[in-house]
Amino acid sequence: MILVSAGRPVPRPQARADAKERIVVLKVVVLVKYTPDLTGTVRFADDGTVDRDAVEGQLSELDEYAAEQALRISENGGAEVVYVTMGPAAAAGALRKALSMGGDRAVHVLDDALHGSDAIATSAVLAEAVRKVGHDLVVCGMASTDAGMGVVPSMVAERLGVPQLTYARELTLAGDEVRIERETDAAVETVVAPLPALVSVTDRSGDPRYPSFKGIMAAKKKPVETWTLADLGPDTGGTGLSAARSATRSITARPPRQAGPRVTDEGEGQVALADFLASRKFI
Repeated sequence: MILVSAGRPVPRPQARADAKERIVVLKVVVLVKYTPDLTGTVRFADDGTVDRDAVEGQLSELDEYAAEQALRISENGGAEVVYVTMGPAAAAGALRKALSMGGDRAVHVLDDALHGSDAIATSAVLAEAVRKVGHDLVVCGMASTDAGMGVVPSMVAERLGVPQLTYARELTLAGDEVRIERETDAAVETVVAPLPALVSVTDRSGDPRYPSFKGIMAAKKKPVETWTLADLGPDTGGTGLSAARSATRSITARPPRQAGPRVTDEGEGQVALADFLASRKFI
């Protein structure tokens, strides 16, 4: 077991109460993403970006684990849970899905100028949105299910100037600190940092809850604010496809699936199977 400390001590957030007089100790912001359904056929537009209108979208499955951890914190100690996303108009569906699991409200950053933004621009926009919402703890999935880069959480933490605790398989709060367990190839690390901080969680952090009918109905009444880049200020410049540091050079369609070879076993089937596996370098 390795103990790692990150960041510097900060004052404990002051307790506050919402409109229902529920005592709220922390404000937890969960970053979520609207991603294409990977079971569908993903198509690309002429500019090299994913054609969002050609495939159904959903809340990124890895972000459901982040929502679950935030909701456990809220249930155990009292916290306001706010979901934040950046994406097209349909991304509101991802926010409603998260709100149906639980939580208090959501913010949707929606602007045509965001189309084609890369990870660097995305982190800038999300960081400004989190800063405007206010935060004691930011929770993210370890990566999105479409791009799978896993870099945005670290970028957001750097922009916010808070400690980052990444790839957590377990998340707990103790006093003024957040503590995680991170499993690596060499050891299980215990990483501790003062609040405010940012944590990204893995799919081993705890199964996300299934939205109940009551939760689905309640989510329809929870507030979802829509912000544009103008609402966030000048630090979100450099967005859009023209400012992206990476570009799609070419796109090749996945080849159609073909039937594999069929062997009639007349006493030599095991040899034919071994030859086939060897030709594919499986053995």
